[in-house]
Amino acid sequence: MTISTAAAGRGVVALLAAASLFGAPAAAADRLPSFADVLARVEPAVVNIATVARASEEGEPETMQDFLHRFFGEPPAVNRSLGSGFIISPDGDIVTNNHVVKGAEKIRVRMATEEELDAKVVGSDDKTDIAVLHVKAPRPLPTLPFGDSEALKVGDWVVAIGNPFGLTQTATAGIVSAKGRFLGAGPYDDFIQTDASINPGNSGGPLVDQDGRVVGINAAIVSPAGGNVGIGFAVPIALARWVVDQIREHGAVVRGWVGVAIQAVTPDLARSFGLHGAEGALVADVTSGGPAAKAGIARGDVIVRWGDRRVQHSRELPLMVALTAPGTRVPVIIMREGQERTVDVTVERMPAEGRRESRAAPPAGSLEAWGLAVAPLGPDEARRLGLKPGTGVVVSDVADGSPADEAGLEPGDVIVEANRRAVRSAADLARALAAGRQRTLLLVRRNSASLFIEMER
Repeated sequence: MTISTAAAGRGVVALLAAASLFGAPAAAADRLPSFADVLARVEPAVVNIATVARASEEGEPETMQDFLHRFFGEPPAVNRSLGSGFIISPDGDIVTNNHVVKGAEKIRVRMATEEELDAKVVGSDDKTDIAVLHVKAPRPLPTLPFGDSEALKVGDWVVAIGNPFGLTQTATAGIVSAKGRFLGAGPYDDFIQTDASINPGNSGGPLVDQDGRVVGINAAIVSPAGGNVGIGFAVPIALARWVVDQIREHGAVVRGWVGVAIQAVTPDLARSFGLHGAEGALVADVTSGGPAAKAGIARGDVIVRWGDRRVQHSRELPLMVALTAPGTRVPVIIMREGQERTVDVTVERMPAEGRRESRAAPPAGSLEAWGLAVAPLGPDEARRLGLKPGTGVVVSDVADGSPADEAGLEPGDVIVEANRRAVRSAADLARALAAGRQRTLLLVRRNSASLFIEMER
């Protein structure tokens, strides 16, 4: 399966809706909606975007663009691309996808009137793939209103409008197929899935409801062969609007931060932590001096509620935190040792991100029954990982098919705790594994991140 963005003009307007192509009875066809009036209002505010960009982006951290390169390979020396966007202010602010304009040296916007204007980037956000452009408007421009993507239901009709394959002002209709889709494209994935036809060049165009309000920004497709197969994705406008407001106000996105590393609660981990179900976000690490640490949140806690919102899956929490304004005091419900507790966390601004380094595996010692070999953690390595000297042991080898392999341990992992007790030596680990009998809960440090792993024999 290939997940790709929908970035690829003059042409015809095509409205693809479920009609009587397959001999549907006239009465059934009469019940299908017409979007003619909606499109008459919407299309004047939809624009086509053409860019010229340098292709090389070596040395940058992985972003949405890097995510795309994994599927499409390296771009040519000069990259010309087509995309879409829509106008949100009469004085010329335009919303599109970040991947449409990222690295562009020149951006040209073509209006529905065929008028072409130069555009500049006001601000952009890799994590949500949103960008705001501005053109010098010769007169007040038509705009599109924002809708409510939270109120959108699976089965609702939607229309995607854009510039697929350079065919300007193309409209396609379909329904909302699913909400809250996670694609692994970024930390805040929350896509709307639709079967409205989305193709290369649609990126950045609006997904509108039956009232002509924007409920999403077309962004990506699943495409086994490079074309549309009825599985497209749009960034929900609830998230996009927040990003756009941040960019217009600050020139960049200001996100909330609490200083925790989290992981999903699997059924095995739920059992190990005495939880009733596999829900919430398991705290694998806490930043010293960060908001969570100040509030008393610790490794092994499971966050089940953020303010008035239930945390059903760990991937929901980063977006909840990010959308919370720095300085906000939030009541957080955690589960600790089977007991529910409430702590108040004061959110801070997300700091600049650092880059993680890989680590070579050290020489081995042996815990053969579990398919595991370990070695002492050197002082230099401990300092690099932010651990005290003498803390933890390094996994130097994992036997194929062994309990350690099945649990997901990897050479280079640092085992810090076993069954919630500190591990300072191979002997400590061996005692913990023996005491745990068939099942042992490990706290592991991997590439500067912490995670819990349950190992079973």
